Amino acid sequence: METKKLYRSVKNKVLCGVCGGIGEYFHIDPVIIRLIWVLLALCQPWRHMFDSFFGISILGSSIIVYFAAAVIIPKAPEE
Repeated sequence: METKKLYRSVKNKVLCGVCGGIGEYFHIDPVIIRLIWVLLALCQPWRHMFDSFFGISILGSSIIVYFAAAVIIPKAPEE
């Protein structure tokens, strides 16, 4: 039995391949992952709470989380 591993995509990448890798891992279109990421970043009605607590917006923290994931998730091995 082969275990699945999460990798950054080499084929389906726009910036760093994080959303493409998540899409490949779950066998769904990476565009759906990108749309969900953007909708969660922009359309949260409670995002003003985080502005007052942390001094950073949800959009800014979403970008930080994306690039942190790009650093943490390894690049897919070349085949």
